[in-house]
Amino acid sequence: MPATTRRSNRLLALLVAPGWLLSQAQPVPQTTAKPGWQWTYDSARTVVNAVRAGRSLQPAKWPSGARAAVMLSFDVDNETVALRFGEPTVGALSQAEYGGRVGLERIIKLLDQHKIPATFFIPSVSLALTPSMGDLIKKSGRNEIGVHGWIHEMNANLPDSVERRLVKKAVDELTKMTGSRPVGYRAPSWNFSPNTLSILRENGFRYESSLMSDDRAYELMQNGQPTGIVELPVQWILDDAPLFDPVGARYASPREIAQVWIDEFDKAYDEGTMLLLTMHPHISGHRSRIVALELLIAHIEAKGAGKVWWATHKDVADYVRAEAKLGTPKSHVP
Repeated sequence: MPATTRRSNRLLALLVAPGWLLSQAQPVPQTTAKPGWQWTYDSARTVVNAVRAGRSLQPAKWPSGARAAVMLSFDVDNETVALRFGEPTVGALSQAEYGGRVGLERIIKLLDQHKIPATFFIPSVSLALTPSMGDLIKKSGRNEIGVHGWIHEMNANLPDSVERRLVKKAVDELTKMTGSRPVGYRAPSWNFSPNTLSILRENGFRYESSLMSDDRAYELMQNGQPTGIVELPVQWILDDAPLFDPVGARYASPREIAQVWIDEFDKAYDEGTMLLLTMHPHISGHRSRIVALELLIAHIEAKGAGKVWWATHKDVADYVRAEAKLGTPKSHVP
């Protein structure tokens, strides 16, 4: 197929695909693999057990008698979403620039108003392009910065050696730019490759936040063996990207989305578990969209006054690790 035809096909896909899928969903690989009905039981078990949820790390109690833990996280992607596939447009870059120029500051102002800590997962290229974000995030002394890839790369598309090099590069650069070494990782687009967990173990991460096996913290297993890495699970219904994108028929109003988040909190509160929310400054940082977060905070403060632990991901990971006597992560890769 001529290069011009391939390029036209890619541009057509960009025009018709929902925007949130372009920025968030995992790609559908072209493969010659056998369909599942042709597998043996042992083959299915090997694939399923490569990365799997282990024991629950739900604690018997939360600090200071809290009924639930609430973690707000922000993936500070900005221009890296447009840059990662190598064909950015000026319009897409400007849309993403909003996060570092306007959205992040608006979010930080809201968090500071309520003295709420949060975790910010940042591709190191994103922080290098707008270094002022680092000081803004660190100013209150309450917030945490975690790794979110180097340029928001899709791990499943990368050779093992490249993914390994980019994770190490991201860790080294964020350490240099922020003054402290990150202990938490979130895969760009929550996109895990078969090599990701081994790479995280080799780089000494204490927790990970990209997978979806539970509402509660759990220990990650690799090939049937415990790793000592805490998983703080995510979920698409607790992510602002899918329904906040105004492209096509998927858009929902901030007040509708706030109600979903409020219902999730109410159940977590009743169960004594946790709420983990994923947002993006270039999405939730807009004027009408931040209303959803304002409504959620107001509801939590009214219902759970003095009974909710607002915490960073690191704080929760460290707490459940200590309560479960999990010990330090095991660097040995099975």
